[in-house]
Amino acid sequence: MYKRKIEFSINEWLKSREILIIYGARQVGKTTLLNHLLGKRDDATIYNCERNEIFDILQEKNLNNIKFLFGKYKIVALDEAQTIPEIEKILKLIYDELPEYKIIVTGSSSFELSSHITEALTGRNIKYKLFPLTLEEISQKNNNIQLKQKLNELIVFGSYPGIFDLSPLKKSRKLVELTSDYLFKDVLIHESIKNPTILRKLLKALAFQLGSQVSISELSIMLGISRQTIEKYLDVLQKSFIIFELKSFSSNLRNEIKKSSKFYFYDNGIRNSIINDLSMADQRQDIGLLWENFCVSERLKTQISNNFLGEFFFWRTYDGAEIDLLEIVNNKITAFEFKWNSKKKAKLPKSFNEKYKPQSYNIINTDNFYELMK
Repeated sequence: MYKRKIEFSINEWLKSREILIIYGARQVGKTTLLNHLLGKRDDATIYNCERNEIFDILQEKNLNNIKFLFGKYKIVALDEAQTIPEIEKILKLIYDELPEYKIIVTGSSSFELSSHITEALTGRNIKYKLFPLTLEEISQKNNNIQLKQKLNELIVFGSYPGIFDLSPLKKSRKLVELTSDYLFKDVLIHESIKNPTILRKLLKALAFQLGSQVSISELSIMLGISRQTIEKYLDVLQKSFIIFELKSFSSNLRNEIKKSSKFYFYDNGIRNSIINDLSMADQRQDIGLLWENFCVSERLKTQISNNFLGEFFFWRTYDGAEIDLLEIVNNKITAFEFKWNSKKKAKLPKSFNEKYKPQSYNIINTDNFYELMK
């Protein structure tokens, strides 16, 4: 097992009253994380909410039955809690009426688990997001030379914990199973998803538009559905930790592109499986786009796991000047450009430098990729 970065922070909050909520897609290792955190503790237990007897007791909202279920344990983890109707009301009830218990909750899709949780548990919870493995987490068992040797497979097959250490053939098979059997399970049962075929077509369209600005209107025309439906599906896919949105950054420079978005995948393997292309890196025409998706998602996952409090953007002008990723914290800008080919040069656009004066400009390639972990 790879020790997850958020584990240290979770341990720090175990003695507090707040409910700890761990979000993440299926198969990213939430249950494994719980077992590692609590498995050897005599005062803790883990309940799988998909089991009928656990489901029945919790959904009744009967405090005596809940207290009977929790028994002698002081730390209780509710795994896959999104399966319980009105889970936010149950958690609030436990927090308010049974303060002797420390509750940890995992959910595989935040649109199921957090629809009313923010309102119901205001001031009562600490939220975490668990992603596929980051380079920092992988580096526990691999030095930088070993990591570099794994880059070609990382950008093709991604870094889901149950897939990363397999052979390429087994990785391909597991990714197909993941995208067909697990990944969409929560998405497709959501009441607002009326047409799963359209959803898959939308994901495939986004997969082919890596690194490009996405037009909602063009997607609407391409898929033959309304703009509102496209926006709804995009929201569900983001809350299900399949994709994330990167918005354009601008202030008042005349030539800047404003109010535009790109969409990236949290995991390269998921993206490649969706378009049914798991060929190796040296056989691909889209290697530059794969590298960009890998680096942007890697940086975002790493920073969020490190409790990053800033924002992420891309920057582009109408005449083609661009920066792949901006991190902005307290008005201080760190800029990144991602190049698969280490011989390709990049230069900070003059207009951006004069206007925003970033504190650093980082060109990330296969020779210095480890800087993504800093």
